[in-house]
Amino acid sequence: MKIWHQSLTSIEEVVAYREAVINHIDRVARPGVEVVLHGMSKGTYPSQYPGHFITYSYLQNLHREQFVRAALMAESAGYDAMFIGTIPDVGLLEARTLVDIPVVGYGQASFHMASMLGDTIGVVNFLAPLADELRQNAERYGLGGKLGPIVQTEVGFNDILGGFQNPEPIIEAFKKAAEKAISQGADVIVPGEGPMNVFLATHGVSRIEDVPIVDSFASGIKMCEALVDLKENSGVYMTRKGYYNAKPPAEAVARLRELYGLEPVPDPKNDQGLPVRGEQKASI
Repeated sequence: MKIWHQSLTSIEEVVAYREAVINHIDRVARPGVEVVLHGMSKGTYPSQYPGHFITYSYLQNLHREQFVRAALMAESAGYDAMFIGTIPDVGLLEARTLVDIPVVGYGQASFHMASMLGDTIGVVNFLAPLADELRQNAERYGLGGKLGPIVQTEVGFNDILGGFQNPEPIIEAFKKAAEKAISQGADVIVPGEGPMNVFLATHGVSRIEDVPIVDSFASGIKMCEALVDLKENSGVYMTRKGYYNAKPPAEAVARLRELYGLEPVPDPKNDQGLPVRGEQKASI
């Protein structure tokens, strides 16, 4: 099985995060599953991390095309599934209408996993403006009534990168925010961004007393594995009924993509995922 992982970061430039993701995949992906990491196109952001360039609706919508293009390339290149590794699930709905391989979003997978582990979902993140989008997404997923407090940590992306070498301050900051969410009714916590999730998993933080911390990244990878198995073993895959799910004619997609200055049919030869280490499950 081969899974295309698509990050909202320029992951090839963020070494500490990239290495942590690779190591985490080695722990959670089952034998025989290869996950290939992909970052955003070079020059998408003026720095390593998108930051406020993803916290405005219009700017994030411009990035959506990279995820749609990635899905088209993944299917053409023979991948079995795609994992959108960012909690806003950028391009998730659109990508699912264009390809027949499973496309799984970090946000949807972690919210559904959390809904099976507790009754009130709390989110701890460091990009406060995304809270509105997360609530809207939860409603769309049928989980709006289960999403409770969204609490921001006192640390950000660069702090977390440094925390791989000095973890205690980051763990304490997360616990402080999580305890606030718990005091407001949360009984299961979702880490609001991939870097925080992978950091916590790396350092074995999976629970605060009686409250579980969802491993969102692992939830997404396992959901990909399960949906591929379900399709192969039972023939079950994405609905094609309704405006949000129907698959448009390929010729119409190609013609309109060309009209808007996009590749009519993205070439899988442009796949920039390259091996990092030997036979590891994760490559980039």
